[in-house]
Amino acid sequence: MSGRGGAEPLVMGIESSCDETGVGIVRGTELLAHALSSSMEEHVRFGGIVPEVASRAHLEAMVPTLEQAYAESGVRVQDVDAIAVTSGPGLTGALLVGVAAAKALALAHDKPLYGVNHLAAHVAVDQLEHGRFDRRVAALLVSGGHTELLLVDDIAGDITMLGQTIDDAAGEAFDKVARLLDLPYPGGPHIDRVARDGDPTAIRFPRGLTLPKYADDHRYDFSFSGVKSAVARHVEHERRMGRDVPVADIAASFQDAVCDVLTAKTIAACREHGIDTLIIGGGVAANTRLRAMAQERADAAGIEVRVPRIGLCTDNGAMVAALGAEVVRRGMEPSSLDLPVDSGLPVTQVVAS
Repeated sequence: MSGRGGAEPLVMGIESSCDETGVGIVRGTELLAHALSSSMEEHVRFGGIVPEVASRAHLEAMVPTLEQAYAESGVRVQDVDAIAVTSGPGLTGALLVGVAAAKALALAHDKPLYGVNHLAAHVAVDQLEHGRFDRRVAALLVSGGHTELLLVDDIAGDITMLGQTIDDAAGEAFDKVARLLDLPYPGGPHIDRVARDGDPTAIRFPRGLTLPKYADDHRYDFSFSGVKSAVARHVEHERRMGRDVPVADIAASFQDAVCDVLTAKTIAACREHGIDTLIIGGGVAANTRLRAMAQERADAAGIEVRVPRIGLCTDNGAMVAALGAEVVRRGMEPSSLDLPVDSGLPVTQVVAS
């Protein structure tokens, strides 16, 4: 299936995997609408995402966000060629809201429905900014819920997991360390801000899974629970000694440890697999140290770095629509109307049946 009259497919995408309700509309690789409603403020007092709160927020935000997307694009649901929706991975209750909305729209307007993979969508969204990639690329996805290193031979159907976190996601570690330093939630932006006044070499925090003994079993995997625990021990020691906690130095040193591991393993994977293009996505892609270190190391290795603008790195409907447009363009079979959600959907399954 392709767009009407052979034109690029016009696709609506719905995202509700965590705390962002997103609706995007794209034509091929052209972004027409990018509507977003966040429930982040409702989670701040809990210091993290509360699934039930997120699910209820999606219910309240879905129709207004759809209407916002219609207004931005001048396109209504009856005009689109297909509807794409995140069916996993994510929070089960939150996913159910988006999938139920997409099913209702598809059934009411007789539109094909595509349940797509959230992680693959984070990669596909780059095409809205930098054009299609028609070659093998690597993708580093870093957020509060995910840290994965992917080998992408075909965004619509051939993705390999090279490595992933074995414990905390990178963004989760930022949140936990921010709490140790009495910084607000979400922790990533605040650690990034405070770290600018600190010395990244002040404290040598551990780099998880980087010793030679991990080269076979965890070559491209990540672990951030160790560095988080090291920060906790350091803060406890400073307070026990009656000293002021050097927040800026700890933030800078912690941030450097995380970014060092992320970029070193990613660039090594690119070199080993002969990849000359790296895509970075997810909320942690906003981190200034990660961006700078990745660019520096990629330049030295002759690798192009593609990072979508911040609004497209975090969870959004545009990324779902972008992946949907790609699978529609390839003529792939739609999902069934009894499409389930799958909180653990593997990245190797780009389109759910």
